[in-house]
Amino acid sequence: MTYSIVARDPETGRFGIAVQSHYLGVGPVVPWLEAGVGGVATQASVNTSFGPIGLELLRAGRSAAEVVAALVASDETPQVRQVGVVDRDGGAAAHTGSETIPAAGHLVREGFTVQGNLLERDSCWPAMAEAYQSALAAGLPFVERLLRALEAAEREGGDVRGRQSAAIQVVDRDLHPAAWRGRLMDIRIEDHPDPVPELRRIVTMQHAYDLLDEGGEAAQAGTGAAERYARARELSPDAYELVFWRGVELAVEGDLAAARRELAIAFAADARWRTTLQHLADASREGVTPDLAELLLGSED
Repeated sequence: MTYSIVARDPETGRFGIAVQSHYLGVGPVVPWLEAGVGGVATQASVNTSFGPIGLELLRAGRSAAEVVAALVASDETPQVRQVGVVDRDGGAAAHTGSETIPAAGHLVREGFTVQGNLLERDSCWPAMAEAYQSALAAGLPFVERLLRALEAAEREGGDVRGRQSAAIQVVDRDLHPAAWRGRLMDIRIEDHPDPVPELRRIVTMQHAYDLLDEGGEAAQAGTGAAERYARARELSPDAYELVFWRGVELAVEGDLAAARRELAIAFAADARWRTTLQHLADASREGVTPDLAELLLGSED
C-alpha cells in the first residue's frame, strides 16, 4: 500500500528509489538497490524476497523484464503483488497484480518505472512520471527528480490511508568491491505526520554536509572551502554541527577571529558545543590543543 519510483539517471548512471507509504518504516521493506546492478521496489501485499532475489537476478545479467517475469512466475500469489525493476542498462519493467487494491497501477518509461497501490486516485503514478520527466528535461539533479516524483503523487492524494513513512536511496553506477561504498544516499523517515516534506528537509541537510566533505564532488570540482561552507549554511541554517566544525577548522588554520565568530554561533545555539571543544582539547584531537581551546573559549578581548 505504497507508491514508489525506481530509476537510473541517464547522466550519471546512478540508480535511485524513492517511496512513501502509510506504513511504519517503509525504507527497510520496499527499496532494494545495489551499485552497478540496478534496483527493485517490492510493494502491495509485499513479498520482501522479491528484493534480494531480484538483485541476484540483475547481478547475473538478467534484464528488468526478465527479472519481473521470473519473480511473478515464482510467486504463489502474484495477483496481489506489485514490483518495479530497473536494470544496469536502464531497462525498466513492472508488474501490478490483478487483485492489487485500487487505485493501483504502474507506468514504465525509458530509464524508470513508477507504481502505486491503495492510492487516492489513479492519477498518482502518471503525475509521478510527468514530474520526473519534466525535472529531467529541466536538467535538475537526480535526487531532486526523485523527490519531485513523490511530491507529485502527494498532490494527487497519495496513499488513501494518509502518510507515515518515506525513504530515498541512491547508489553508484559502478560495482564496488565493498558494496557499502557504492551507497551514496540512504535516508529514511520511519514515522512522521508529513514524511515527504520531512524527507526533503533531511535530504537538503545531507546536501549541506556533503558540501563540506573534502572528498566530495564539490571539493573535487575545485570549489573552495569558504564558498562551500557559505552554500551549506544557506541550505541548512540550523545545522550547528557544521558551524562548530568550520570554527574548529578555521582555528586550526590560524584564523582565530573567524573561528571565534563561527564558534560563537554554535555556542549560542547550544552551550554543549563549548563542552565539546573542551573535550577535544583534553584529548588533543582534531588539532585542538588546551592552549588553543583556552584562546577560543576565553574573551575575545
